[in-house]
Amino acid sequence: MQFSKTQKTQDTDPGIPFQYRRSSYEYDLPKSLIAQYPLENRSDSRMLHLNRSSGAIAHTKFSNIVDVLQDGDLLIINRTKVIPARIFGKKTSGGQVEIFLLNHLEGTRWECMVRPSARIKGGTRILIGEGFEAVVGDRNDERNRVVDFEVTGDFWEKLGRYGKMPLPPYIEREAEEKDQLTYQTVYSEQRGSVAAPTAGLHFTPELMGSLRCKGVQFTEVILHVGLGTFRPVRTEDIRLHRMHSEFCIVPPQTADAVNRAKRDGRRALAVGTTSMRTLESFSSAGELQSGEKWTDLFVYPGKQVTIPDGMITNFHMPGSTLLMLVSAFAGYDNIMKAYHEAVEMKYRFFSYGDAMLIL
Repeated sequence: MQFSKTQKTQDTDPGIPFQYRRSSYEYDLPKSLIAQYPLENRSDSRMLHLNRSSGAIAHTKFSNIVDVLQDGDLLIINRTKVIPARIFGKKTSGGQVEIFLLNHLEGTRWECMVRPSARIKGGTRILIGEGFEAVVGDRNDERNRVVDFEVTGDFWEKLGRYGKMPLPPYIEREAEEKDQLTYQTVYSEQRGSVAAPTAGLHFTPELMGSLRCKGVQFTEVILHVGLGTFRPVRTEDIRLHRMHSEFCIVPPQTADAVNRAKRDGRRALAVGTTSMRTLESFSSAGELQSGEKWTDLFVYPGKQVTIPDGMITNFHMPGSTLLMLVSAFAGYDNIMKAYHEAVEMKYRFFSYGDAMLIL
């Protein structure tokens, strides 16, 4: 995973600096290390502790984060809630259709991915369940579809009954009933995500209580995670990649708490890449502003991270924008060294996998 600049130049376009090459963020990951199920106890996951100043690495359990964090540290959590975004229905002619909710537009109208899209004309009616139907509109600029749901009763109740949790494709199994709990943070609150902010999956109410007893504080943001977070980088020069927009919110009390912590010299830690992107999307002259907006911020090495002093994150896919974000925060060489060690020590990777604490 560590390689010389000479090797990088031989492997890719020498005109692109190595930190901007997509291929610089690839690494070898045995398939056996991709977690397919969560641990029975969330906080029993392992935690790699990376010092971003020295590059030093330590290994512990996530529950031991109580011993690592300090009185006065501030954790910024993402209170978004994953919705059961995968819906299966049938055309009136009998063909099966999958509808994947992406963005809520208004009322019961959503932007969706529809499969098999090429065979479904605008105006096609999809039968999902009792009192739950959908009418598929034409394609938009993103090649997605606007879908109007016709519901007898409450939309969310119907979605909970007929929808499935949207597990990532690297989890090679169908969603099970228990995923409705395990693929959700214990503090999830506001519905809107189609993927979990997975760094938060390691927390239990008991662990959060222990942290509060030590003097660690919590505050919140909202970023509704969309598929754009996982959109593959297809350009070798990562600076040409464009993120899809995701809706995020920083409440006034969160901006006040973060700015007060930084003025007091206390550490502010982003719980997950989604919290990190939200904080940086509302950063102005080193201070956090409150508000709400759609963000397409792409953080990669060469871009300065101004708000968080630390972060909790999971291990991310090779070549992903998430791996580029943590490399921007902790340093490319530090992250590559840490990932190499995590593979060697057989850490569990991705959504249901183990954690990394970067301070």
